[in-house]
Amino acid sequence: MHLIFKDLSTIDYKKAWNYQETLFDETISLKLKIRNNNDYQNIMRHHLLFCEHPHVYTLGNSGNQSNLLISNEFLKQIDATFYKINRGGDITYHGPGQIVGYPIFDLEAMKLGIKEYIHLLEESIINTLLELGLKPTRLEGATGVWIDANKTDARKICSIGVRASRFVTMHGFALNVNTNLEYFRHINPCGFIDKGVTSIKKELCREQNIEEIKDILLKNIKGNF
Repeated sequence: MHLIFKDLSTIDYKKAWNYQETLFDETISLKLKIRNNNDYQNIMRHHLLFCEHPHVYTLGNSGNQSNLLISNEFLKQIDATFYKINRGGDITYHGPGQIVGYPIFDLEAMKLGIKEYIHLLEESIINTLLELGLKPTRLEGATGVWIDANKTDARKICSIGVRASRFVTMHGFALNVNTNLEYFRHINPCGFIDKGVTSIKKELCREQNIEEIKDILLKNIKGNF
């Protein structure tokens, strides 16, 4: 496939969201123009964005705002913002030390359904974590990637929440690398009250080179898709 990759580095959440929307609209527009072309699958363009965000909480369409456990005043005190957004899933946190990925993919051109797409995103994260020496797994009935998913101390290391229209995706995943996990104490992450969160740094007991992990992750996304 023709993949256009861009690392946006650290970027305000709303600015990145607006940029996603622009690429999303452009991708749908291109798709509608060329989908009847015999070479549609080969000439369709797909986008992948990596970035980090300043402290922000986002709530998906199916989420409950009661899972944000702090007031607007306290949000300001911890230098964080809050957005209701148009992806699936509940509440999550984005912040420094976290790799956020936004694939704007035309699943129809890839011959993928949404469940297959999410599975391949999870697989890309799992392959990356395996290369780093971790033992990630899935948790039945929940999206994302987990450590010790079937134990009482199950903890999420990567969250996934997507939106799709005309089989074009946006939003994506957030992988905790050197993330300050204290910020998760102010929410019920993804709506769970009985599950923990973790990071690569916490699991391996050392600071990670986030740029090296981006390279491994990009390689695995390309390989899986």
